[in-house]
Amino acid sequence: MKRIFLFVTTNIAILLVLSVAVRVLGIEPYLNQGGMNYQSLLIFAAILGMGGSFISLLMSKMAAKRMMGAQPIEQPRNGTEQWLLDTVRRQAEAAGIGMPEVAIFDSPQVNAFATGARRNQALVAVSSGLLQSMSRDEAEAVLGHEVSHVANGDMVTLALIQGVVNTFVFFLSRVIGQIVDRAVFRSEHGHGPGFWITSIVAQVVLGILASVIVMWFSRQREFRADSGGAALAGRDKMVSALERLKQAHEAPLPDQLAAFGIAGGVGAGLKRLFMSHPPLDERIAALRAGA
Repeated sequence: MKRIFLFVTTNIAILLVLSVAVRVLGIEPYLNQGGMNYQSLLIFAAILGMGGSFISLLMSKMAAKRMMGAQPIEQPRNGTEQWLLDTVRRQAEAAGIGMPEVAIFDSPQVNAFATGARRNQALVAVSSGLLQSMSRDEAEAVLGHEVSHVANGDMVTLALIQGVVNTFVFFLSRVIGQIVDRAVFRSEHGHGPGFWITSIVAQVVLGILASVIVMWFSRQREFRADSGGAALAGRDKMVSALERLKQAHEAPLPDQLAAFGIAGGVGAGLKRLFMSHPPLDERIAALRAGA
């Protein structure tokens, strides 16, 4: 889940910075000469939206290391680190990808994540809590799950989806700003402060709502990554790992990290729409059913 939350929040921040930069550099007024040009605005929104998404993707590996304090294993210091490297190397070869960078981050929570813009230069990281709480068979399955995310190209696909979402968020926020500026603030020529304030607020709100689409995509990919982990490590090991995660996550991750790791919480109603992972019971049932 960690990679999803980090990617989405980084993307929203970058999109806001780009939006402000467009205004400061005086680019956006050219889209509004003689009234708002919706065709030009949509093209510009696509350039900005896709650009922001792929900047987020390119930054994902560095941002993950910095935020989580993940320390790459350059030279194994003990048998556990050597086992991690050997296991990921074996799974990467089986999945047909380049050897990912392997890291450990200090956290009592049982968690792991994978990220990176390229399948052959990814990062796979596990928490110290996972290494302490899981057997090697269970940890192997978790690693297989994360390697499968990399092999499936989930981060690149996520960037494409997020780019499309960004495009419509940027476009619609400007349209809403225009409507409010004309109807409420009675601006007749150009754009007044109401347009810029409304556009930024609408962009943030629409960005949060649009994350429902991204989270739905993430939930679907988790089932596929579970199947990949089962193929790489064994179905029984994958089921056992998910059952262990269910026990460990009775005390969930903090909200700011909840969308990043391998495990997901239990959600219902509106909360479920914003879950990056399906409930663990559903994932276990899907594996046992051979999905």
